[in-house]
Amino acid sequence: MEINDLKIFQMVATLGSVSKTAAELSYVQSNVTARIKLLEKELGTPLFYRNKRGMTLNTEGKRLLEYSREIIAKFEEMQKYFHRASEPSGVLEVGMVETINALPRLLSSYCSQYPHVDISLKAGVTENLLQKVLDLALDGAFVSGPINHPLIEQEQVFQEELVLVTKNSSFTASDITGKALLLYKKGCGYRERLETWMKVEGLIPKKVMEFGTFETIIGGVAAGIGITILPKSAVHHLVESGTVHIHRIPEPYHEVITVFIRRKDSFVTNTMQAFLDEIRLQKTKA
Repeated sequence: MEINDLKIFQMVATLGSVSKTAAELSYVQSNVTARIKLLEKELGTPLFYRNKRGMTLNTEGKRLLEYSREIIAKFEEMQKYFHRASEPSGVLEVGMVETINALPRLLSSYCSQYPHVDISLKAGVTENLLQKVLDLALDGAFVSGPINHPLIEQEQVFQEELVLVTKNSSFTASDITGKALLLYKKGCGYRERLETWMKVEGLIPKKVMEFGTFETIIGGVAAGIGITILPKSAVHHLVESGTVHIHRIPEPYHEVITVFIRRKDSFVTNTMQAFLDEIRLQKTKA
């Protein structure tokens, strides 16, 4: 059964005549008759009452007419969707680490240009987001980089400075051993940088407390529960208000690169290509 068979069937049902349908569709009459008979054979039932005045739908024909209208409508809707090649649309599922301060500007610019795209954001830590991209559960993700994986393609987006965040203005490296560290769960790129630095310096924290959101971590720091590591841009407004204080981390641990990752072998849709173009455009403006 082909979609064109259903269109011929609909026309015969509407006009009640094979000859009129043939003239309307610029087909030979025998072709129309053959397509209707083939349709009836495939479905295993007659679809029309045939008489000298023409053809009238029987009960099964009326049922098929309902189905055919739905099928053809969906088919035409599908064609329109995929024929809009120049207009990005659909859902773009994107992962992100929570503390990317410049991301809202990028998303706002993209969404204003492409209103038919729905961006679904999923927050997480770098390690988990990487796995979701590899599993094709996400179209892409903003994570701490660089990422070294043979199946991953990455685009550098932002470069930021990591800082230690405390409640008090004074701080020494030895404070790390006397206070709790408030960190994201294992797999966080910021946490990995801090733990590498501490290992090199021989520093062992008093306690590590894991949290899932930026708000709970920064709230704990502001309450004096412990200290954390975050991009400087993420806490800039809190530093200005005096809520928290920041302290520099020595090289080479103080810089973090945010990259946008996607699977190399995944098909680049028009929607994704427009998103990649927007990322590159925002980089030139930074």
